[in-house]
Amino acid sequence: MEDLSNYRRSYEKGELTEQNLPEDPISLFKKWFHEVEDFGAVAEVNAMTVSTIGKDGFPKARVVLLKQFTYEGFIFYTNYNSEKGKAIEANPNVCLSFFWHELERQVIIKGVAEKVSENISDGYFESRPEGSRLGAIVSPQSEVIPSRDFLENKLHDLENEYKGKEIPRPKNWGGFIVKPVEVEFWQGRPNRLHDRIRYKLQDDFSWLTDRLAP
Repeated sequence: MEDLSNYRRSYEKGELTEQNLPEDPISLFKKWFHEVEDFGAVAEVNAMTVSTIGKDGFPKARVVLLKQFTYEGFIFYTNYNSEKGKAIEANPNVCLSFFWHELERQVIIKGVAEKVSENISDGYFESRPEGSRLGAIVSPQSEVIPSRDFLENKLHDLENEYKGKEIPRPKNWGGFIVKPVEVEFWQGRPNRLHDRIRYKLQDDFSWLTDRLAP
């Protein structure tokens, strides 16, 4: 047995109080996001975990990159035929989570996912490097493939096919926007008495805030 019981640290880098809380969670998320970004020690501030309920009934979490966020929600891109794409199609209730251990902060977002418009997906696809655009066409994401060479050979063929040409966005690749219904902000504190502030969306689209026990 690997004993990890002595892996402990005291969280003392910040606090989260009710004073000066914004009325909506997106404003606080934006503030935290840029504070982590300005801190400068996080390789990918926009890395987040997306959790879905699979068609097999099991939850599954994976790390993806947040590409945009607005007051409407949080946007990421994927293959719609992937395991997560199919899971979202069957059950659009998802959870996003960010953990920025350098500032001892976590954000957990419950929301409903839906596809973004095709023009938004087109715009982001066109902004990607050529290799990433070709990769979206090459990969039958989440499917069993015979070998690494299968991907490399297919990529080589597509590089020749689209040399000097526009690379079209595959119709099965695009964005999801997760529209939040609940957002929890977690700030580590000493003695495991962490700060947890939760925003819940109300029927009139205002946000109710609560403090949760750690």
